[in-house]
Amino acid sequence: MRRRLLALICVTGSLVSGCGMLPGDHERRTVTVWLMKDSASREFLQRFTEDFERTHGDLRLDIRIQQWTGIVEKVRTALKAESGDGPDVIEVGNTQVPLYADGGRLTDLTLESMRDWGKEKWLPGLAQPGKDGNKQYGIPWYAANRVVIYRKDLFEQAGVTRPPRTREEWLAATEKLDSGDTQGIYLAGQDWYTLSGFIWDEGGDLAREQDYTWRGTLDSPAALRGMDFYRRLQALGKGPVDADEEHPPQAGVFAGGKAAQIIAVPGLAQSILKQNPALKGKLGFFPVPGTTAGRPGTVFTGGSDLVVPRNTGDQFAATAVVAALTGAKWDTELARTMNYVPNKTTLAGAVAGEEGVAAMAAGAAHGRATPHSPQWADVEADNPIKEYMTRVLNGADPATEARRASRKITELLTPNVG
Repeated sequence: MRRRLLALICVTGSLVSGCGMLPGDHERRTVTVWLMKDSASREFLQRFTEDFERTHGDLRLDIRIQQWTGIVEKVRTALKAESGDGPDVIEVGNTQVPLYADGGRLTDLTLESMRDWGKEKWLPGLAQPGKDGNKQYGIPWYAANRVVIYRKDLFEQAGVTRPPRTREEWLAATEKLDSGDTQGIYLAGQDWYTLSGFIWDEGGDLAREQDYTWRGTLDSPAALRGMDFYRRLQALGKGPVDADEEHPPQAGVFAGGKAAQIIAVPGLAQSILKQNPALKGKLGFFPVPGTTAGRPGTVFTGGSDLVVPRNTGDQFAATAVVAALTGAKWDTELARTMNYVPNKTTLAGAVAGEEGVAAMAAGAAHGRATPHSPQWADVEADNPIKEYMTRVLNGADPATEARRASRKITELLTPNVG
């Protein structure tokens, strides 16, 4: 019992590497794992560690919790460390994988993905950004994406008897809801993640790569159709055209009781109810509608992948940890514990009992990620997409503004070789 408690201490508290060799454990090899704050509960990590160390008698886990602030430079430094000095497994944001894969500092896990881990069933929004060419570096762990959170009572009062399943049904329902002092939907003018889904549904992209060169494509006919739908939907509420969904936080706006819908991750409902407990029992969830009834809309998929640095001192042990964390048993357990979407479409049934998570899982099956250029972070930092959206919603010519924004995206995605 004492040995078991000491082992658990290694993944609780500050989760630092101060645990020495335990009595009788002199043959165990330590695997250092970096996980991000709040990705998994302490209780989950305790259970996982106990199970993993029981089934891998030669390995011991040293799980260290990291903060998102400053993590990019910290990971980059770790990837350049001497072999064996850094972490063996790292959790990274799914869209960050290209940033770290650049320069060949991640382990190619393509063989394991195809042979052992069932990559054909992975959520596309996690799997695709984890690739570089034909090589798989990021292994999907968990996902989260936006759904529509709505007021069941306001839908009933407006005569909307069921959640819409197509875009046109959604517009028609929202027009009915947009009456008096009630907004049909609260949608900020610069919610570019939501816009991305509409663009993808039309067959467009934010940017595309051709002959190893990236260029912005907001000016394509498909992307312009996506922006036009956004404009029509956004007009059925009072969202500010010059701000994103956090300014002001849309949970607070929705809690005010004057909006029938918002587009957000289901977990935001907890914040809404905390601010307005009177809404308990009145909130519902449905997937962002698509162009046809048989397929939910495409959504931006956030979440995490696991990567193995090339400078790991024990690749075999590192891949064993990745296999366990992302395997059906523990990936399903994580999804149930944290209200995530599991990493495979075949595991969606594990969260079917929770309305918000089930809606999220339906959308995740058609999820996408941002362009997998190492320079995409520069686009998000400058974000010409937001400026483009505001200009269009203020009445500027969409085609002209889309060309302007696309040129800026192309410029930001062009590596500085000077």
